[in-house]
Amino acid sequence: MKTLTLEKPSMHVFEEMESEVRSYCRSFTTVFDKAKNARLWDKNGNAYIDFFAGAGALNYGHNNERIRGKLLDYMLKDGVTHSLDMATGAKERFLTRFNDVILKPRGLSYKVMFPGPTGTNAVESALKIARKVTGRSTVICFTNAFHGMSLGSLAVTGNSFKRKGAGVELSHSVFMPYDGYFGPDVDTVKYMEKLLDDPGSGVDLPAAVILETVQGEGGLNAASPAWLKSMEALCRSKGILLIVDDVQMGCGRTGSFFSFDDTGLEPDIVCLSKSIGGYGLPMALTLLKPDIDQWSPGEHNGTFRGNNLAFVAAAEALQYWANDEFRKAIELKSRTVRAALERMAARHPELQGEIRGRGMIQGIAFAEDGLAERLCQAAFDKGLIMETSGPRSEVAKLMPPLTIEDGLLEQGLQIMAEAMKELAEQAQGQ
Repeated sequence: MKTLTLEKPSMHVFEEMESEVRSYCRSFTTVFDKAKNARLWDKNGNAYIDFFAGAGALNYGHNNERIRGKLLDYMLKDGVTHSLDMATGAKERFLTRFNDVILKPRGLSYKVMFPGPTGTNAVESALKIARKVTGRSTVICFTNAFHGMSLGSLAVTGNSFKRKGAGVELSHSVFMPYDGYFGPDVDTVKYMEKLLDDPGSGVDLPAAVILETVQGEGGLNAASPAWLKSMEALCRSKGILLIVDDVQMGCGRTGSFFSFDDTGLEPDIVCLSKSIGGYGLPMALTLLKPDIDQWSPGEHNGTFRGNNLAFVAAAEALQYWANDEFRKAIELKSRTVRAALERMAARHPELQGEIRGRGMIQGIAFAEDGLAERLCQAAFDKGLIMETSGPRSEVAKLMPPLTIEDGLLEQGLQIMAEAMKELAEQAQGQ
């Protein structure tokens, strides 16, 4: 694969006017103007393959035609767009389909809360209701966790850089080691149980445990089903509520609709956002077991919790899950990704690459600082968009739309392989 030769558009306006807090446009240094499924084009016509998918908000691709058609029909009929939490036909259709397609087939019974438009809104509401229901304030969270950028969510987020941005002390959380944190021989559930059982440990009985089944921003650390089930059993035995943050891993990213579908897990609370909006539209859900739904009317609210365009898009996106075909297609693509990553790591053992993740969110972790960032930069120069994750940005992470065409997936993986080859050659030349 050759490096892109067309000149990239100027970033002048963004550098002059936009806040220094901007991040992704510092890595992807062009002005994007058009997008379709797993492709983006900039203003000068440079084409890129998207292995980023809006950080997981575009599982169904850019400008998905079947979803776009429903949105256009709805708008042309003057459908309600903003409604706070008033009842609308669009919300009714979404709730009905979510129950019929997602909850009932899994034997799940949840009340659906619309907490606001983003993932951190879902997490904040989950933490609040867990504390209200239990009467306890502490929440146990995990090393390398990421749950959002508002204060409550940051308090249960492990990344020190993001935590420092809060500007205030973050409290009412206790961090425990995630699965595998001390290596494969240490059962961190047993570690946590010992602390909770010991009146001298200094760890109070928490209101809840919040976890990701796969830590996306934390470095693609995947918990084993056995660890998850042990954690659930511990929570049940002590009256601790179990919250699963499925904001990035939900809606099929790991292969099944919920990331815990194949584990036998039944969380008390589930947080969804990102791709639940179907079309990249802001939307979030907090799923509550009925006995936990102890809110007073209006006790948690938000102006944009009634995004009816997202309800329309989400209802159509759920049709992908009406049978097992979509899941099977994701499984095949996931195998393609895994095989390609294994080949890359085997061809360049000197880079000490470790494959992480599962489903359609996988990547390679590198021991050398900066290597993952250099790989992503080399890939971008060749027309592939992918990002890093992990506390030291040590993982080159790929998460294309679940709808990516097979040929385009292979092409993107080939670009990544070429970028890795370049890194290996540079390392040998040093």
